[in-house]
Amino acid sequence: MSTRPFAEVASVGTAVPPRVVTNDDLSRVLDTSDQWIVERTGIRERRVAGPDQSVAMLARDASLIAMDRAGVGVEELDAIVLATASPDRLLPSTACDLQALLGADNAAAFDIAAACPGYVYGLTIAEGLIASGQSRTVLVVGAEKLSTITDWEDRSTAILFGDGAGASVVRPASAGGRGILSTFLKSDGRLAPLLYRPGGGAAEPISEKVVCERSQFMKMAGREVFKAAVLAMAEACDEALRRAGVSAAEIDLMIPHQANLRIIEATAKHAGMPMSKVMVNLDRFGNTSSASIPLALDQAIAEGRVRPGSLLLLVAFGAGFTWGSAVVRW
Repeated sequence: MSTRPFAEVASVGTAVPPRVVTNDDLSRVLDTSDQWIVERTGIRERRVAGPDQSVAMLARDASLIAMDRAGVGVEELDAIVLATASPDRLLPSTACDLQALLGADNAAAFDIAAACPGYVYGLTIAEGLIASGQSRTVLVVGAEKLSTITDWEDRSTAILFGDGAGASVVRPASAGGRGILSTFLKSDGRLAPLLYRPGGGAAEPISEKVVCERSQFMKMAGREVFKAAVLAMAEACDEALRRAGVSAAEIDLMIPHQANLRIIEATAKHAGMPMSKVMVNLDRFGNTSSASIPLALDQAIAEGRVRPGSLLLLVAFGAGFTWGSAVVRW
């Protein structure tokens, strides 16, 4: 069995749009209320980008902070792995747009479409690139402008999503045990129709019919997604801990995907972890899909909840269905 860690998460940087949309704001245009949204999701507000702020721009802002914190210049980047469910364009990749914005001439760049676990998928890919010798310095980004694929007339989904970006520099692990101790990835495409965008792709290109049916926006069967998420997040926790050879009691902080407070609470209960050891900030940002874990990680560091040597459990579930987890020594 190979010795780990191969790679370490050297830094994190984040960026969010300045515009805040509160539950009270939504209640003025939808049949909802702050109390109704908070009781069912835990969300109080979210950030929404304007038309002049693209996914690539959010990704650039987060990346520059992460690179500065890691002391890494753009010329050192060997690869850019960008996770997004809301790319600026279907062609080319948003990662290539980010590479151009950064001026990272030496980096290969590509998108991954893994929805909410995208950041964890990206860390796993970066670890593989480093372990294989293909790369030494990888920029992993989760960036979303979900406001553009959200149906703001649909109360069941409009209350959930927000925009933002998070980035990390991943490099070969240094001495002392810091790094990615384990990862776990899984998917089940049979459940795709429970959370998906029916129209707007190659199977059903944009047309008058698609626009009239509003099928270019996300559709979700909330109750079924909740059930699947709870089961998948539990499995992801168990597997990441088992592969790292650590117990839940040894984890200093769980950083879950920020989708729904009840899902987070159920995941913590399964792992036997008190909520005092779980990072929650979905009240401020809502569900930002692939950006949610780095956004939560960045806030946890700023609050002093993550320090050098802290043992972290990252876990996420999203459309696909996809789920994944990682145990990381900070």
